[in-house]
Amino acid sequence: MINNQQFLTEEESLKVQASLLTSEEKFLTRLTISSWRLLKLIAQDYNKPIEQLTVEEIIAWMEKDSKIRREKGPEFSVLKW
Repeated sequence: MINNQQFLTEEESLKVQASLLTSEEKFLTRLTISSWRLLKLIAQDYNKPIEQLTVEEIIAWMEKDSKIRREKGPEFSVLKW
């Protein structure tokens, strides 16, 4: 797994912020970009295209990353929240 994964760069965030979107739309745009990157990472871990990921695989991946964070510490997990 990749540590210190950045799902939205500062430059990208600034581009979204400068857009003509509402605050809610800007939030959704940042969330969508970040989610797309996370799904790419999950698909890579399963060695399959994003389109073939199942809900069960995404949940299992999230559970696995959460377990790593709890057992080894946040520096070893992908997600840092």
